[in-house]
Amino acid sequence: MLDQKTIKEFITELGSSSPVPGGGGVSALGSALACALGSMVFNLTVGKKVYNEYGDKEKTIILNNLELCLENQDSFLELMNKDKESFLILMSTFKLPKGSSVEIEIRNEKIQEGYKGALEVPLLVAEESYKIYDSIDIAAKLGNKNVISDAGVSVLMLQASIESAVLNVRINLSGIKDETYKEKIQERCTELINNGRVKRDKILLIVNENILNA
Repeated sequence: MLDQKTIKEFITELGSSSPVPGGGGVSALGSALACALGSMVFNLTVGKKVYNEYGDKEKTIILNNLELCLENQDSFLELMNKDKESFLILMSTFKLPKGSSVEIEIRNEKIQEGYKGALEVPLLVAEESYKIYDSIDIAAKLGNKNVISDAGVSVLMLQASIESAVLNVRINLSGIKDETYKEKIQERCTELINNGRVKRDKILLIVNENILNA
């Protein structure tokens, strides 16, 4: 399992001639790192002076989003593993027999299924990464200002992961013949990228204003 490797082992395997892990796994890992940074900001806020000055509502929001970040960093690591699995399944479909018209038809169907399966994981990475913006927005607004730069790094990682995941969606989408399906997925990918950039920039504005006014 990729998430059980040391950082050095993962990077060594990533840089090898093996096709997996690749960009899809890196995008999922990037989102896990973004969540971990959000967790850190919240953990360094809870119990501090700024936290103790908040009312019960703000404290609850902070604690709930800390929990969300912790849960999601594990979820993204699992998606990193699933991305490798789905890619290997796709590759196996190209090895299916094609000695007869029936075998060719079955092989083509399995290849199409494989492409869809391979793009579902990075699409989910992009979708779930986009949701994390809400938590990091709270980290930037309510978190300990001494670590607000980490909230900024988090959203930079999130957007990079979203756009990286979308690239992996699109490379698999290119092999799919269902044009209606392709159009629907393409539209969603464009929405995630554009809306994500808006959220990223808003949070970075908060982060940079706080750093400059510190």
